Amino acid sequence: MYNNTFGNLFRLTSFGESHGKAVGGVIDGFPAGISIDMEFIQNELSRRRPGQSAITTARKEEDKVEFLSGIYEGVSTGCPIGFVVWNTNQHSNDYDNMKDVYRPSHADYTYTQKYGLRDHRGGGRSSARETIARVVTGALAKLALKQLGITVTAFTSQVGKYKLEKDYTQYDLSRIEDNPVRCPDQELAKQMGEYIYQIKGEGNTIGGVISCVIKGCPVGLGQPVFGKLHAALGSAMLSINAVKGFEYGQGFGSMEQKGSEQNDIFYNNQGKISVRTNRSGGIQGGISNGEDIYFRVAFKPVATVLMEQPTVDVHGNETLLKARGRHDPCVLPRAVPIVEAMAAMTLLDFYLLNKASKL
Repeated sequence: MYNNTFGNLFRLTSFGESHGKAVGGVIDGFPAGISIDMEFIQNELSRRRPGQSAITTARKEEDKVEFLSGIYEGVSTGCPIGFVVWNTNQHSNDYDNMKDVYRPSHADYTYTQKYGLRDHRGGGRSSARETIARVVTGALAKLALKQLGITVTAFTSQVGKYKLEKDYTQYDLSRIEDNPVRCPDQELAKQMGEYIYQIKGEGNTIGGVISCVIKGCPVGLGQPVFGKLHAALGSAMLSINAVKGFEYGQGFGSMEQKGSEQNDIFYNNQGKISVRTNRSGGIQGGISNGEDIYFRVAFKPVATVLMEQPTVDVHGNETLLKARGRHDPCVLPRAVPIVEAMAAMTLLDFYLLNKASKL
């Protein structure tokens, strides 16, 4: 779908800006009869919430979701689900010195050229605050997928030069929330956290990688041509603010291998067809094969740095900008639930689409 709507049968249309009154959305196509765990949904928002640790933005928001429709006595009704999260802690004056100046590598310039104007307060619609709507919708999708035995787990696997060296199967993914970076390796997470804090003190920013694993996905989700499952997941991830790359399975890491080395060999596992390896990442020919789906998402450093940089103003005059305001030195810790949300939304949508594949 175009612009502000995501999905096919299961759809989210979102609204709101960083410093507007609220962020919210309307969800269509959510199945009836799903038990809605409000505490779980709010916890997902808390994982994305600003001000949650010393290595995130200092903006303080409660991010309490208010559902307006589509839920009755704790159960989804099948009708559109409307929801809103009110903004309460905007500091719009922090952005006054950026009103007529373009931040390097930010959407300021492209938005102005496209629309002829922009909301400079916190970046307006280009701010990652719009991902609140994605996390709410993703939480609902997770509740539906849970009934199908499907789980989605993301984690920080790289911050700058610090990165996990082992395969995801070698880590205890239940410990991701044991540290503010959301990395399953506790010692490495400490180093990552210290590095982010150092970068924050410099007024600078740093990027990295989030890895995601989907378990329990049935065989058959996706289409062989324009509806490939990995293409949909890639599109979903690349729609997230600051994302610069996506790879699934072995991705670019298999380019030196021959086909005989890279192929996942089938075998008869006590009457069930299985594979001895999963280099394909759980998707073959655009269709899920029942194995774990795993992928990596690369995030660039946040464009807004709190240090002096050369740029131009809206008239093309060269100038210097030292940005103010409250910004994340690294988006990764707060982006983990966003990656999970977009993956869950995609999976539920493709599960529902697959129901129409054959009688």
